[in-house]
Amino acid sequence: MSGPDNAGALYLDLMKRALVNWIYRDAEYQKVPFPPALDQTLIQEAMAAGFQLMLPYSCDHQLRANGRDYPPFAHTLIGLKRLDNLQFCVEDALATRVPGDFIETGVWRGGATIFMRAILKAHGVTDRAVWVADSFEGLPPPNAEKYPFDEGSRFHTAEYLAVSLEQVKANFDRYGLLDQQVRFLKGWFRDTLPEAPIHRLAVVRLDGDMYESTMDGLVNLYPKLSVGGYLIVDDYGIAPSCYHAVNDFRRKHQISDRIIQIDGWGVYWQRSSAGPHR
Repeated sequence: MSGPDNAGALYLDLMKRALVNWIYRDAEYQKVPFPPALDQTLIQEAMAAGFQLMLPYSCDHQLRANGRDYPPFAHTLIGLKRLDNLQFCVEDALATRVPGDFIETGVWRGGATIFMRAILKAHGVTDRAVWVADSFEGLPPPNAEKYPFDEGSRFHTAEYLAVSLEQVKANFDRYGLLDQQVRFLKGWFRDTLPEAPIHRLAVVRLDGDMYESTMDGLVNLYPKLSVGGYLIVDDYGIAPSCYHAVNDFRRKHQISDRIIQIDGWGVYWQRSSAGPHR
């Protein structure tokens, strides 16, 4: 894909706009509870009949571009800038023939992994897989005794973050991208990643928010990341627990590759040497 008007480039640009719901962002709405002042019998009858109260969702375009809001319909939370970064990393790995598959740990509605699969489709790549790793039940309760930086975490109470495997598969299917090149790893990272049948990786994207989830991804996946491949961390600039996990891991394994900012929240680096893991 050599130019901005190339069909493949246009397809990927449209994919990004669709995944963040940029196209229909001014026609979104969100479910809200019925006001308690309403007659309770009326509320119960309405709910029993399947009615819900909806209000327009005011989308701030800048927040959406930067992945700073919580879109009711979009298939990703990461915004356009982090999708641009993901495209750069995947396409550079393909162009320079960095060996390995692609993975995201913590996928929400699947948007970033759907985009990875779209990039492979646009480039006609048929010999690499996209791994979709998630509990599909939300985040785990904090283990503060083992991971003190997770103490007080409330991520596990956020029902909004729990998206089922069936729904994520359905989202892939909506884009025509649910096929044999998409592999799902269901469960807590501490259980699935150590035994995952992944040999090599070209791009690893971590979006686990917590210290434990981030460290599980680093410990189990970084040894499989090829030299020249990319490690992306979604929450480095916003979640202190994630920040400390990354810095602790890099310090322990003497990783000095420069951390590059994406948008103030997400960061990435390119693996320059085999290091102690290889």
